[in-house]
Amino acid sequence: MDDIDEETAPPHAQVEEEFRPYYPEKVEDEGVLTKEGLKKKLIKVGEGWDAPLLGDEVTGAELRGCDDGIITMRLGEIALFTVPPKLTHGIQETFPSIPADATLQFEIELISWLKVVDVCEDGGIIKKILHRTEAIERAKEKDEVTVKYEVKLDDGTVVAKSPEDGIEFVVHDEQLCPAIAKAVVTMRKGEKAVLTVQPEYGFGEKGRPATDDNQFPAIPPNSVLTIFLELVAFKLLEYITEDKKVIKKITCPMETFEKPNSGAVAHIRYVGKLADGTIFDKKGHDGEEPLEFLVDEDQVISGLDLAAATMRKGEIALVIVGPEYGYADTQYEAKLAVVPAHSTLYYEVEMVDFTKVKESWDMEPEEKIEYAGRRKEEGNAYFKAGKYERASLRFDMAVKYVEFESTFSEEQKKIGKFFKVTCSLNNAACKLKLKKYREATKLCTNVLKLESQNVKALFRRAQAYIETTDFDLAELDLKKALEIDPDNRELNSEYARLKKLQAYYDKKDSKLYASMIEKLRLSDGKASEFFCTLVVQFLVAESNGPDFCGCNFQEEKKLVEVN
Repeated sequence: MDDIDEETAPPHAQVEEEFRPYYPEKVEDEGVLTKEGLKKKLIKVGEGWDAPLLGDEVTGAELRGCDDGIITMRLGEIALFTVPPKLTHGIQETFPSIPADATLQFEIELISWLKVVDVCEDGGIIKKILHRTEAIERAKEKDEVTVKYEVKLDDGTVVAKSPEDGIEFVVHDEQLCPAIAKAVVTMRKGEKAVLTVQPEYGFGEKGRPATDDNQFPAIPPNSVLTIFLELVAFKLLEYITEDKKVIKKITCPMETFEKPNSGAVAHIRYVGKLADGTIFDKKGHDGEEPLEFLVDEDQVISGLDLAAATMRKGEIALVIVGPEYGYADTQYEAKLAVVPAHSTLYYEVEMVDFTKVKESWDMEPEEKIEYAGRRKEEGNAYFKAGKYERASLRFDMAVKYVEFESTFSEEQKKIGKFFKVTCSLNNAACKLKLKKYREATKLCTNVLKLESQNVKALFRRAQAYIETTDFDLAELDLKKALEIDPDNRELNSEYARLKKLQAYYDKKDSKLYASMIEKLRLSDGKASEFFCTLVVQFLVAESNGPDFCGCNFQEEKKLVEVN
């Protein structure tokens, strides 16, 4: 301990040599798979690339120490594994005659295995796949599925069973218990599996009483369930309209990406039915030619038109059309039956073929301008007819065709700007009618970037701001517009309306503030002082704009109102 340290450099650290496994690929090749010394000699090459994962179920005798080897095997493969004593610890309990220090060899043929999946990654639903399929697509939460199931308790008692041909439901609506919906979104069409379900994904602490018809007995509280589940089929569900009044259930999806664009020539084969199954119309069957029509040109009912625009060539779907997108409150004499007013319609549709309208990038400048002009005229006609959605789409398309002007001449750029301004303003008018005020604001802002003094853009943006109660912004736009055109009657009328609305809301707010102060006055102590301070800050902020003091007082306002 008294000796001096005469080393001139620190000692070299003992670095453990990195282990690199060798996986044999040819017959008679042998390699070490793990740093514990597990060896594998390949006797027969397997098929494909799929291999078991740790946790999957492989049937066979006790193969102590071979797990890390089996996950390297492919279907039909035969291999000889040499397992050192430290990996076979405990095997003597099953085979007492094996010496404790024995190195063992196992010749294994991988015939099959069952893939095991922890569905929720918490052990609550363990899925063991009994039958796999070649299908790729999985069902999603919004899709409609058909499943078959049988539910058993630990003692084998059957407590629930689906009809023989299965049961149909939308995944997010669940069926029987949460486990089925959660498992089905991990399955492919035709897949069969057995689920081990803990109570939290089954029937929980309450259990379930016997069925009304006494066909199935009660499920006791906190029961662990075994569910045999088969995904028979599923339909990809698409909500075509925001209000979910037009729904498309895809029964035969296609892998292509192209869909008809506005104005495309579509050819569809369809059968139209009422809710009771009555066929009222069909086309393209029994040797008849498919229906030909222009997409988005009002040549078929709105719901069918909108759905067709989302379909790929060869796709087959069930399209459900609410009355608002069908014949509404009108009774219609169809080809094969009368469609009563307010009927929901069911169309079995196949998109046989379509020819798209030339895209803007494939057009010459002259074609783009001509197309924009034609779309604007169509939009104007739809607007006058009160069809604001269709009008909005036409104006939007007109702008898109003149949006990129790098190949335009100076004269063509002027015409392009004219269409951008006028069609955006017309589109803003549509959005106001449709109560899509934020979109109207954005369209007017785009116009003002091109023409900062455009009175119509200022006026329509102010209208949108008023509807969203952004009164200060509305006032700024109206004042600027009045500076440009002080005698404009519409501007003056809108400004007067704004002032009335501001006065109404100011009066309403003053009553709210008075009520808040009164409540605070009646409260006591430091809480009262704290809330009074918040109220004063809030009033100052309101009078100076929402960003005054860099604070947001909305939460404080809610807190004061509650108290």
